[in-house]
Amino acid sequence: MTAISASAVPAAASSDSDGAVLHRPVIDWFDAHARDLPWRRPEAGAWGVMVSEFMLQQTPVNRVLPVYEQWLARWPRPADLAAEPPGEAVRAWGRLGYPRRALRLHGAAAAIRERHGGDVPRDHAQLLALPGVGEYTAAAVASFAYGQRHPVLDTNVRRVFARAVGGAQYPPNATTAAERKLARTLLPEDEPTAARWAAATMELGALVCTARTPDCARCPIAALCAWRQAGSPEHDGPPRRGQTYAGTDRQVRGKLLAVLREAVTPVPQTTLDQVWDEPVQRARALDGLVSDGLVEPLSGGLYRLPLT
Repeated sequence: MTAISASAVPAAASSDSDGAVLHRPVIDWFDAHARDLPWRRPEAGAWGVMVSEFMLQQTPVNRVLPVYEQWLARWPRPADLAAEPPGEAVRAWGRLGYPRRALRLHGAAAAIRERHGGDVPRDHAQLLALPGVGEYTAAAVASFAYGQRHPVLDTNVRRVFARAVGGAQYPPNATTAAERKLARTLLPEDEPTAARWAAATMELGALVCTARTPDCARCPIAALCAWRQAGSPEHDGPPRRGQTYAGTDRQVRGKLLAVLREAVTPVPQTTLDQVWDEPVQRARALDGLVSDGLVEPLSGGLYRLPLT
């Protein structure tokens, strides 16, 4: 795979402040084609943005929308969520997958209540110090909620940069230092423009520069794209990770959690034993849920969603 680096900026881009020539067409495209999503509306506030960022990790928008709406209706502020047991966050998470995100969001809400008077902090370092908030989420909240200047690198943005600037079909499997350096190089100097650029590149990757079938005819920077200029070469790097689900421990965990989410009282082991035939895998999945804090074991072979 072609390495992504600041020196890989196409000549057309590097001639105008290291990529500024890309900013206007991408932002203009975004202004015309951005989806009307609830977390992009002013009334969403920083908490709405934070909730969306937790939910959208590895989960498509169409699955997130109904859960997001229900979540904000029930817990419109961080303190509302923090006042409930963490198991209620797991229950409300439903079938979004990767339910540890629900516990992390609950932990972040509790920290916001305790450290910041119930308001999502504006400061990037304070965001990064919240439980469950990593480099990407802190940058996304600071950028999308508060209009600050931070490189926001999700899978969609990384793919746009890999193609348009690096000339590669796909980015590396994990974010690299070279990608972070490139993202900083391409970031507009003006804060509002930088925040708009972050949202625009993300949307471009989600709607046009998609993983499997990029719609280059609709791309506002197709003429500047290094990958197209190189003849759209096939990926020649390490195999891309797939997301298998059927038969995995993830599937078993999901089935076990589904039973516990529906239950109003603790669930006996015998009920959980019915969700999966293979006892070793079932036990491993249940042990993992307990270890992750998603399930609380009680005496007498009973289990429930966590209360503390």
